[in-house]
Amino acid sequence: MSENLTPKQIVSELDKYIIGQGDAKRAVAIALRNRWRRQNVPKELMDEISPKNIIMIGPTGVGKTEIARRLAKIDNSPFIKLEASKFTEVGYVGRDVESMVRDLVDLSINMVKSEEKEKVKARAGEFAEERILDLLLPPPSHPGRIDARGHDEIAEDSRIEIVSAAGREESTREKIRKLLRQGKFNDRLVEVEVSESTAASMPMIEIFSSSGVEDMGLNIQDRLGNIFPQKKNRRKVKGPEAMELLIQEESQRLVDMDKVNKMAIERVEQSGIIFLDEIDKIVGSESPHGPDVSREGVQRDLLPIVEGSTVNTKYGMVKTDHILFIAAGAFSSTKPSDLIPELQGRFPIRVELDSLGRDDFIRILQEPSNALLKQYTEMLATEDVKIVFQDDAIAEIAEVAAMVNEKTENIGARRLYTILERLLDEISFDAPDMGGREIAIDAEYVRERLLDIVEDEDLTRYIL
Repeated sequence: MSENLTPKQIVSELDKYIIGQGDAKRAVAIALRNRWRRQNVPKELMDEISPKNIIMIGPTGVGKTEIARRLAKIDNSPFIKLEASKFTEVGYVGRDVESMVRDLVDLSINMVKSEEKEKVKARAGEFAEERILDLLLPPPSHPGRIDARGHDEIAEDSRIEIVSAAGREESTREKIRKLLRQGKFNDRLVEVEVSESTAASMPMIEIFSSSGVEDMGLNIQDRLGNIFPQKKNRRKVKGPEAMELLIQEESQRLVDMDKVNKMAIERVEQSGIIFLDEIDKIVGSESPHGPDVSREGVQRDLLPIVEGSTVNTKYGMVKTDHILFIAAGAFSSTKPSDLIPELQGRFPIRVELDSLGRDDFIRILQEPSNALLKQYTEMLATEDVKIVFQDDAIAEIAEVAAMVNEKTENIGARRLYTILERLLDEISFDAPDMGGREIAIDAEYVRERLLDIVEDEDLTRYIL
């Protein structure tokens, strides 16, 4: 969690996944640490401190989204990425700007619900185990005669017999429990009855509205869920799957949803992160015609959300005053100062990200914890095929990526994905029949596989 991490430590965590871009990492690390600082100032000052929102300026594929996404993961914060160009002012086709807050709340609800389910998993497992035992050893019934006063007419010797049978049953139940825990019933089919969620059993209904479903006071699935009874499904499954299904159902019952909703909303308000990509696309051009007429309107609709307002969601009212907004854009034909002044003032921190070149690509291929070469090596290892990338091959791959980016559209590190797919296409296809082989990939192999594409500019444009 960020409360235990200094800005230096946050940058160090980001360094594990993102190469370079030191200025952007410093900016987000300070923003994250400032949240912890705000929580520890005097209470009367806490609400007065607003987050210092950030604009990242740089071409595609240089790490803007990845920095924001990894930052949210470090802090376990609700995080959502949206394209600003998807929004529109009221009256034009597009999404209502408040929908991003509702989406963030939905995501936060799922996060907190998963955490709460994990907390009750042990208890849910106990209840599920009892239900499995009931299926494997149904409790016997002992019907008795009822007299006029409602008393059970069972002879004393019959009572002794019932008590004795109950003792034997309990002993048998414990024996079956022991066998169940040892996995002796893993291959046995049992019939379980589980509840089917209303949402899953109903067809998807999509409503197009400029103000959102919540603003209309409608929650169709909840209303339909109250009208129709919950459907039960009977399924024949093996022991482990039955246990998993029942644990899920019992966990659902044990979780306090009122508590989940309250925690989720608080988490959104205090630590939510909204990443607005393509913000340069809502900067109006000089032409007053065509789609540009709504761009300034989108900015003005975004303004109250970024400034701090209250949004109505189906889980309750959500304040956006302390949500951190990170905007990003290439700004190739525009500049941040072209945004309306009010919105500019709400993004006081601006950082430029560097374009990536050959040396950056060499590092990206090898150094991150999730480096591309590690991913491909491990995937092919599942087919018992060992591939080894030699240093000259890595340098050649980086060289090709930089060259293609220069000759065509510069898509940054994303170019490495397309090049590696092309490079390993033949090996990936034949891997199931190559078990036990070790393949060394050198610069000659890279040139052989990619030469025709690099030389033919038309092919480069369409294939890479």
